[in-house]
Amino acid sequence: MSAALVKGQNGGLAQPRVVVSVRSEAAVDVSALLVTAAGRVRSDADFVFFNQPEAPGVSLRSAALEVSFAAVPVEIAQLRAVVTLDDPDATFGRFAAPVATVADASGNVLYEYRIEGLGSESVVIALELYRRGAEWKVRAVGQGYAGGFADLITDHGVSVDDTSEPSEPAAPQPASDLSVRTVPGEAALSFEKREKLDLRKRAVAKVLISKDALGIRARVVLVIDKTGSMLKQYRNQVVHRVVQRMVPVATQLDDNGALEAYLYALSFAKLPDITVEHSDEWAQTFLHLSGTHAGIDYNRIGGRNDELPIMRDIMASLRPGDGPTLILFFTDGGFANKREIGALMREASHLPAFWQFIGLGRANYGLLRSLDEMTDRIVDNAGFFALDDIDRVDDGELYARLLGEFPDWLRAARAAGVLR
Repeated sequence: MSAALVKGQNGGLAQPRVVVSVRSEAAVDVSALLVTAAGRVRSDADFVFFNQPEAPGVSLRSAALEVSFAAVPVEIAQLRAVVTLDDPDATFGRFAAPVATVADASGNVLYEYRIEGLGSESVVIALELYRRGAEWKVRAVGQGYAGGFADLITDHGVSVDDTSEPSEPAAPQPASDLSVRTVPGEAALSFEKREKLDLRKRAVAKVLISKDALGIRARVVLVIDKTGSMLKQYRNQVVHRVVQRMVPVATQLDDNGALEAYLYALSFAKLPDITVEHSDEWAQTFLHLSGTHAGIDYNRIGGRNDELPIMRDIMASLRPGDGPTLILFFTDGGFANKREIGALMREASHLPAFWQFIGLGRANYGLLRSLDEMTDRIVDNAGFFALDDIDRVDDGELYARLLGEFPDWLRAARAAGVLR
């Protein structure tokens, strides 16, 4: 008897050969990506589709993928089975849920997976066949790929020769039909991480839609307090989780989907950009209060706070006429140079950047609480909210507070000539 899989579930494959197929009331194409542990193909030859039906260990026959595990190259860690609607204007939400099956060479069905919950997607990664030691297993993925088929395969490293005429701009999508942006590097993530990232991207997109700002592009800068009073936030890895929750914001706003990053105290350190595929490693490498890490002397940055150097450095990177910048500034307070910071924020109001300050922990935020009352600015260029415990705030609420004022600033900055 076959086993019914649910999303995220896996099962063993003891058979040397299997056949992957898909039942759907809509006309679909089945293809496969043979990827390394990095989530990318070695070359275009690792992409199996109707125009290239053969790859080592995988053949496309009668809309089904025939897999011989012994012939799959050792560098290949996963085989990703992809289902695409024939009609480019159709979406899976218009049809009954497709069903992916894995059968043995004799046609006996081993696993069946009904891919529920699809909506606006026209392409979905249905299943992954993956190595676990010397064995192979199957995982039910069911991950819709909002970027479309071309984005899916290019994100996996397949080159696409697109000589078609440019199409008309797409109409804005309603909130019930979210189309989130996919950036390079997502294909290298595990299923669990991709699923969590997708949920967070959708939460960001909902906020942007509600503020009539979906599709805007902005440079995104992350600043994190590295003062001694943040010890608990670092020890409990709160700041690590902050990084993970800020990455989806960059994927939906920043041109390259990456976060520019700084740590600050008395001085500051400009760190390498945070990318989707390396955010965990980035956090482990760079989120420290002392010592030397990746060649950076953290003790020289200091243990007390002075916001002026980091703010001036960011301002020096801004030029009138540039596109918008969103600065996400996480701190536990202590802004002591009130007069100087106030003057700096008034100067910064002429530059194309919005400063979103976020308080971490229970602290005295002083000046930050009065940003909205600051006078003599060409536009209101800053916001603040405090989070006593960021882990108790769900993604929807966090992104609503994080991005709530940014679209309003965009409109005001354009009206004032700060943005063009």
